[in-house]
Amino acid sequence: MSSPRSAVPTAAAVPSPSAPVTGGSASSSTAPTVAELMDFVRSAARDEALIASLPLDPEGRTWIRLDGPGGSEAWLIGWPPGTGTGWHDHADSFGAFTTAAGVLKEHSLAVRLPTDGWKTLELTDGVDRSRELATGQGRAFGQNHVHEVLNESEVAHAVSVHAYYPPLPRIRRFSRTCAVLRLEQTERPEDWQ
Repeated sequence: MSSPRSAVPTAAAVPSPSAPVTGGSASSSTAPTVAELMDFVRSAARDEALIASLPLDPEGRTWIRLDGPGGSEAWLIGWPPGTGTGWHDHADSFGAFTTAAGVLKEHSLAVRLPTDGWKTLELTDGVDRSRELATGQGRAFGQNHVHEVLNESEVAHAVSVHAYYPPLPRIRRFSRTCAVLRLEQTERPEDWQ
């Protein structure tokens, strides 16, 4: 999560400012399932007090760390008009996200990339996917899912809730020129918390 501005001054996990948001039946000793992460992000996205607690910045993304189910990592993220993540993956973590306000666009690759040992790949035709996720819509994804998420609106903020398990060990950032995907950098938790 490079470039956004954190609404939280420390790296410590911040509990939800409203009543606790729970998802699924995962306990702290049991890893959550993808379905439980999806339940969590949907429930959190419906929490009006939680969504209203996120400070929105007209210049850059903001976020608040949430306590996700079963030891997962979760985030409430604000997206000013015209902002996005750039191409990235979540390494060995699987996850889910839901749009809580506004509309987000996700571009993804329907191909599993090698996990390590490469700098440049040429993508084949037919691997690109795009979907629009309006308020209340979300998606789950598996490990090594490569995508970019954008708020293409010229005037409206978007807000979303994301959850990952295991907590993100790294994020790989990519650049893309036509069919060429290039690994640009690898970020670790200390880079975005």
